[in-house]
Amino acid sequence: MDPRTNPYAPGAGIKPPAFAGREDLLEQIDIIYDRKLNALHASDVILLGLRGVGKTVLLNALHATAKSKGIETIKFEVPDGTGGHLNRALIPALNVVLQKLSRRQAVEEKLKRAAGALRGFASVFQISFEGFSFGATPPPPIANSGNLEFDLPELLCAVADAAMARDTCLAVFIDEVQYLEKKELSALARACHEAAQTGVPLIFIGAGLPQIAALAGEAKSYAERLFLYPEIGALSAAAAREVMVLPAQREGVSYTDAALDLILQQTQRYPYFLQSWGKFAWDQANGTTIEVHDVKLALPDITAHLDQSFFRVRFDRCSALEQKYLRAMAELGEGPFQTGDIAGILGTESAQVAPVRQKLIRAGMIFSQRHGETDFTVPLFGAFMKRMLPRFEIYSPGKRAT
Repeated sequence: MDPRTNPYAPGAGIKPPAFAGREDLLEQIDIIYDRKLNALHASDVILLGLRGVGKTVLLNALHATAKSKGIETIKFEVPDGTGGHLNRALIPALNVVLQKLSRRQAVEEKLKRAAGALRGFASVFQISFEGFSFGATPPPPIANSGNLEFDLPELLCAVADAAMARDTCLAVFIDEVQYLEKKELSALARACHEAAQTGVPLIFIGAGLPQIAALAGEAKSYAERLFLYPEIGALSAAAAREVMVLPAQREGVSYTDAALDLILQQTQRYPYFLQSWGKFAWDQANGTTIEVHDVKLALPDITAHLDQSFFRVRFDRCSALEQKYLRAMAELGEGPFQTGDIAGILGTESAQVAPVRQKLIRAGMIFSQRHGETDFTVPLFGAFMKRMLPRFEIYSPGKRAT
């Protein structure tokens, strides 16, 4: 069929043409927004899920909804685990929020205090930005002790308090939360806790890999009770069919039941993979019906596309020993895997490859929700590892694990 009319959109964070299966969660968080706008308590949220389940798409949709309600928002992604990203992202974004709030009609005292907090915070953490002033008398600096766990809550609560004076809220959206340093996650949890206790309208919506719940609990013991942790997984069979069928119907195209069944089986109903299968099956088909043989003929192109655009970029960041560890996981079949079993199939002890495992966790390649368990953060990654490294090799203890 004509690729010019192909409705499917595989890509990181790209909203699919049919957004199905997440309605209950969207409504749940919409209620949180309305409660906060009405000065009522509501829990903050961290979306948990593997790669390719649509967490970023959800976060973008929730961000758009918040903006449509007049909520002042900050949104950014933590790019990696090198640290220090939180302050650098927050300061210019909060400055923009304060500039917007300054144009609203209201008493300026709380806005001055928030501006003072931002200046003090930026100064003590040595981050420069173009601020703005309120008349001849500069606001007194606060949030400038140099202790992130004390300063960040004071800063965010001051800005949220200024937002409340303008009859709105401050909402912070952060993607890839697992890459925050422990002290950053601890400070963020404390800010949410203080906001809840004082009643200032601060909303935090985060997204990231499944280990975040445990990381947040390690950073602050009360984080387990502070946040809601909805798990974003594969779509239901009904939702997955809707995602595939509705965009095609708008273009006058249909699927046979057998073709849909094959796509749902091959993709395991993960949203990113559904979009990829839909795109290539569409391009392969002739006429106005996508059939089983179209999907089968498209499989080599689908595999090549996913290997290059989805799997390979993660594989290439790993060292040779890290790749070997991942290959050992694939050799074991379906996860989660016992850490001892991975070491055993590598022909070594868990302690010998523990540094490799820890680096892979920090890189977001694998995760451990329970003690002694390990699994891929990327669905279908085991099959990819077997394609990349057809021959499995055991661990060589003479080599240093890097």
